[in-house]
Amino acid sequence: MTTVRPPVIRREEQRRRVLLFAIVAALLLGIAPVIGHHAIGAVPWLSAEQHHLAMLCLVALHLLLEPVHDVAHWLLYAGVGYAVVERGRVMWRHARIMRELPVARVSALSPLGVAAARAGLAVSRVRAVNGLPMPAFTAGWLKPRVVVAADLASRLSPDELAAVLAHEAAHVRRRDPLRLFALRALASLLFWLPVLRRVAADLEDEVEILADDAVPGELALPLASAMLRLGAGEQALAGTVGFQRADLLPRRIRRLAGEDVAATTHTSTRSLLGAVAALALVWSSGVMVLHPLAETNPITHTTTHTHAGQDATHDPAHCDHPREAPLAHLFCRSVWLGAPSPEDGACTHS
Repeated sequence: MTTVRPPVIRREEQRRRVLLFAIVAALLLGIAPVIGHHAIGAVPWLSAEQHHLAMLCLVALHLLLEPVHDVAHWLLYAGVGYAVVERGRVMWRHARIMRELPVARVSALSPLGVAAARAGLAVSRVRAVNGLPMPAFTAGWLKPRVVVAADLASRLSPDELAAVLAHEAAHVRRRDPLRLFALRALASLLFWLPVLRRVAADLEDEVEILADDAVPGELALPLASAMLRLGAGEQALAGTVGFQRADLLPRRIRRLAGEDVAATTHTSTRSLLGAVAALALVWSSGVMVLHPLAETNPITHTTTHTHAGQDATHDPAHCDHPREAPLAHLFCRSVWLGAPSPEDGACTHS
């Protein structure tokens, strides 16, 4: 009996844990600076009297990063809207196509029914479609069903047919269409992090691998044979879990044949670095808006403290260069050189 080697399984399980951690981390890191700012906005991390960290001007940094924080808010709103529209479009398209498919129930005595029973799949969950361009796919959230090409029994041996249906039975038990729908919705929510969509694609690969591993050991080689016989089929319609993907077939076949094959990834160094840079910018802006600004009353010339989230006209009282752009006084040399910099405006530049 040929089975997947234990080292391969352990390596893949560790990879799945890393991918899940990356999804959760990206979600928390992308949303927390926006939501957390409002949750703890009344608790400044620095007092309004503290204007510098070394030679770095906190007021200038606040003014520079505050628009970035505002953009982060709008990106979150846009992400929610995009996820609703994009996933709604997928649901509508899926429902329309499923209504138009000429599905037929499968008899328990037919080759498809016998293979389903052998695979541990209830015949009531199997539907046959004449002219289906892909061999089989699983659709449905709470009560998934397996849709197969009506001529699949004539194209495969009984063992191969049972192996294909055993693979789909795993998708049914795990409710993989619902899992993947939620995963893609999260990727759409943080659309400004392209790496999240790539990590989601890696997890989609693992869904197929787990379904292969759920096939009984005596059907592992027939499953690989069925993949070779059917060739690189088309991807199933959106909202479903398809049996074949051309880019994943070599890995699946080699695994089932007992080879030690490494998983490939859809992510790239550029996408990872871009995500790190974007998250660092969002988090920096979220932290800096918690630093309250000191405001000067133009009539009384008294100073008040404004916390993040409160409306006020920024007129920082600590620097004696009100007409300069924040970027021009981001670094205060007098502070760096150890010169006195009282709160009345001794921040100078040369």
